[in-house]
Amino acid sequence: MLAALAVTVQTGCTPVSSASVDAVKLLVNQHRHQAPTAATVAALPYYQLAASTRDGHAVLILGNVDGAREDWYGSHHVVVFLEHGQLTGTAGMPQNLDGLHQPADNPFIRGLQHLSAPVEYTYTVDWSPGYRYGVPVHARLTPAGSAQLDILGQSHDVLRIDEELDAPAAGWHATNHYWVDPADGFVWKSVQQVAPGYPITLVQLHPRRGKPS
Repeated sequence: MLAALAVTVQTGCTPVSSASVDAVKLLVNQHRHQAPTAATVAALPYYQLAASTRDGHAVLILGNVDGAREDWYGSHHVVVFLEHGQLTGTAGMPQNLDGLHQPADNPFIRGLQHLSAPVEYTYTVDWSPGYRYGVPVHARLTPAGSAQLDILGQSHDVLRIDEELDAPAAGWHATNHYWVDPADGFVWKSVQQVAPGYPITLVQLHPRRGKPS
């Protein structure tokens, strides 16, 4: 997460071609010590996601799409997995979300823009290190009103959704935050928990948008 972006090329559905890997690395290396700007993001013709943890900041590139799952790649083999804007896994971090197992009625599939009242559900997570697998987490999603979000100088009208997390078996409680488009539920920004005490902030810089619902 701390150095220049390293592009990982995957087979299948991916916006990154092997012929352009060297060019992408060069462009990112030129801006490795700068915060992302509209110009630096526009210089890379790929979907881009800003990621921040207590260990540093990075711009990730979308390297693979498998159904609803998006695989975002960064330096030092860091990977962030998203589904419908929800963090479902990570790799290459000091702490990792090895898996998040949602129920069939996952509210993220329906779209957070449809929430008009709190919704509760339960899922299980796998964390490492420590082999903490199958930990049940009770979640409560609550609409928190309208807001404006500025990303690279562009203002977005969004809805903020707060998600309280409670895992009694792990002695853990935390809160996630999502800023979603009221039209289609697209998650522009979020603060989500990788593992206990290790949140990550994700901001869509050059987003891959789904179909409105």
